[in-house]
Amino acid sequence: MTPLSPHLLLTLPVAVPLATLALCALLHSRPRAQRAVSLMGSAGLLLASLLLLGAVFDGAVIATQFGDWAAPFGISFAADLLSAAMVVITGLMAVAVSVYALADGARERERAGFHALYHGLLLGVTGAFLTGDLFNLYVWFEIMLIASFGLLVQGGTRAQLDAGVKYVVLNLLVTTLFLLGVGLLYGLTGTLNMADLARSLPQVQNQGLVATLAVLFLLAFGAKAAVFPLFFWLPAAYHTASAPVVAIFAALLTKVGVYALLRCFTLVFAGVHGLIGPVVGVLAALTMVTGVLGAAAHYDVRRILSFHIVSQIGYMLVGLAVATPLAIAGAVLYVLHHIVVKANLFLIAGVLRVAGGSHDLKRIGGLHRSAPLLALLFVVPALSLAGLPPLSGFWAKFVVIRSSLEAGHVALAVTALAVGALTLYSMLKIWNEAFWKAPTTLSQQAAAAWHARGRERVLLLAPVAALAGITLTIGLWSEPFVDFALRSADQLLGHEAYTQAVLGNAAPVTAPPAPPEELLP
Repeated sequence: MTPLSPHLLLTLPVAVPLATLALCALLHSRPRAQRAVSLMGSAGLLLASLLLLGAVFDGAVIATQFGDWAAPFGISFAADLLSAAMVVITGLMAVAVSVYALADGARERERAGFHALYHGLLLGVTGAFLTGDLFNLYVWFEIMLIASFGLLVQGGTRAQLDAGVKYVVLNLLVTTLFLLGVGLLYGLTGTLNMADLARSLPQVQNQGLVATLAVLFLLAFGAKAAVFPLFFWLPAAYHTASAPVVAIFAALLTKVGVYALLRCFTLVFAGVHGLIGPVVGVLAALTMVTGVLGAAAHYDVRRILSFHIVSQIGYMLVGLAVATPLAIAGAVLYVLHHIVVKANLFLIAGVLRVAGGSHDLKRIGGLHRSAPLLALLFVVPALSLAGLPPLSGFWAKFVVIRSSLEAGHVALAVTALAVGALTLYSMLKIWNEAFWKAPTTLSQQAAAAWHARGRERVLLLAPVAALAGITLTIGLWSEPFVDFALRSADQLLGHEAYTQAVLGNAAPVTAPPAPPEELLP
């Protein structure tokens, strides 16, 4: 246990990006100072997150209340193994992308306020992972939405503005759905504190109404996570953003939705899983299949990778659908693995454009000779995404599929295996077209410029190599990571420690009088 107080440990991961955002905004006319502050802020977030993880690593859950109001009336922050790990992985991605963003196109992004918006996004993400209250989860979602929209349209191109409009419109509709669910839930129980809801919802007599609200939150969080059929905003938007922007989007935005699903459906709506589980299973299968087929149809690297975000979200939903301790552990492991791998692949896609001249696979080639290190670094996350041993994706898929088979969900397991094979097809298509086939004229011209970029090559490849190293570490030294995922699953499913840390011995809030029976469904 760290000697720092729980209040400070839970405040720092939010305070650091907030302070960095403010400093970068004040230094808007001094790009070099912004870069230094941004890098230090990212490193500070990583350090704060590691301190938080150290405090809960032995299985403890820590919580604090802001505003000097006791739970469930105050603003609660809480951290267990899952939320602390998500904050750590956010810090890792923050550092990697911050370094990468210093290279290609840095000046144009900085003139559009990249650094302030970037840390605004990190602020919203860390707040969403640590909040213990559903209304405040909505607030953090809105902070994420504002920052991500600003980052998405930074280039000001017609394609980016079109993608930004689609992105915002759907997210505003989802936000309305989320707020409707929050309002109905508060009217039913008189509380929005997640730990308090875990105590009070089982006491509600009309469990059919609780299941209806669960479906409402499933739709809201599912849209954030790009679950079928509400995924179309993602491939329509991500391919228009710059490489560092789309890398941090791919790493974190949909994972906040997955985290919200895991947290709410193992804590708040745990009692209605028997009704919701089969629905989640169908959505998981459709999400996997739709995403992988979309990827197979495209030849733009960014579009291929965008559709694979969708397909991989389906694997995480399989864990929630099965909901055994092993299945939830598989979902946790899959989330952590996928954040690293998917961010890395989008960073590599950015390097492909620089070293090969385009994102279009039909226009480039020969990179295994002109950029052999890049070719090697691509192989690691690509094969991990496909689930080949001994990389991290193999273990994540193995745990998810094994849990499905053990629970009798054979159709989900078979679907997951088939989607893995089609994922390998997509990765081989990128390899054959970009790296293995004969170089095109465009790639030859780009290769000459690539070799002339000494400092930029280091800035672009260093974070890619570091993330590839993490993928190899998880794959080759899998036991501690699987054990961590299993312990996280035990905490999620046996949530007594979480509720005790947040509420202490406080009695559940008394729900308001039930509405007349004729108003109930």
